[in-house]
Amino acid sequence: MPERTAVIASRVGLHARPAGIFVAAVGELPLEVTIAMAGEPAEDAMDASSILSIMSLGASNGDTVVLRADGEGADEALDSLVKILETDLDAE
Repeated sequence: MPERTAVIASRVGLHARPAGIFVAAVGELPLEVTIAMAGEPAEDAMDASSILSIMSLGASNGDTVVLRADGEGADEALDSLVKILETDLDAE
């Protein structure tokens, strides 16, 4: 299963607006995507399309998360999601 790591760039972490932007992008994909804090077991990963899961993850600025997806186009999808997480969405 393809996976990518990303460092959260938004100053407020994955909360409010940045979380909404990320969840909307995940929701447009025809894949199931999971997210977890780096170092956590894969089986503890949460549904990346759920705003509640993203908010409860508690990822702050500078934290590293792991994204995983499986299926056709997973590599490209994960690359696009990493770009979102590694952009300071609060500055835009």
